[in-house]
Amino acid sequence: MIQILHRAAIILQSLEGHPEGRSLAEIANEVGLPRSTVHRIVKSLQEDHLISSATPTAGFRLGPAVMRLASLSNQWFTTLVHEHLRELSRVVDETVDLSVRSGNVVLFIDQITLTVTHRLQAVSRIGASFPLHCTAPGKALLADLPPDELNDLLIGPLERFTPNTMTRSADLIADVKSIRARGFAVDREEHHLGICAVGTAIHNPFGLAAALSIPAPISRFDGRADELAEALMAARASIEAAIAG
Repeated sequence: MIQILHRAAIILQSLEGHPEGRSLAEIANEVGLPRSTVHRIVKSLQEDHLISSATPTAGFRLGPAVMRLASLSNQWFTTLVHEHLRELSRVVDETVDLSVRSGNVVLFIDQITLTVTHRLQAVSRIGASFPLHCTAPGKALLADLPPDELNDLLIGPLERFTPNTMTRSADLIADVKSIRARGFAVDREEHHLGICAVGTAIHNPFGLAAALSIPAPISRFDGRADELAEALMAARASIEAAIAG
């Protein structure tokens, strides 16, 4: 049974990134299994809508059931992280954001804002998107990418938003190396004057490129950057431990 589950899993993985579909021969060649075995497993997965026909005549791709499972996993992930956002906001007394990468932008999907503690707050609307190259969560997600994918995203000119925005790919790649070394990114008024932030990527088993970040007005960020980064990294560790179970 375990062997069958493993084989089904690697067949599903072989279809990832191939919305146009793949033939049985292509699947069998990649996973290293006999074509007859692949055919039998694919037919079984089709019955559960985990695989569907890519065309009326040939080829297979991931089915709608996989998409539903992915959606449920993302919902579970967001629900689990929410309480950690709330606790982190309480500890640092600042706004805390959860975001995901969508192509070449970072998309905010959850946020804990302060009520009356500070009159001046750094707040972004849930559902808003921002560039990867000049925001703390965006740069943290860039640092989590393999080199080829990172280079593809940095092809062409990078838009300048403030005098602090890095617009040269070489400068950003150097910053990404530093982010990888320390585990978190820093935005010092790179996207919006007066607003700074720290951000870190959350490693999870769902394939969701997510990031945790703490934005703050520069008047409160200066002198607290190390403290905020330390709290951020502790929260990330707690989240990843909770995901691991």
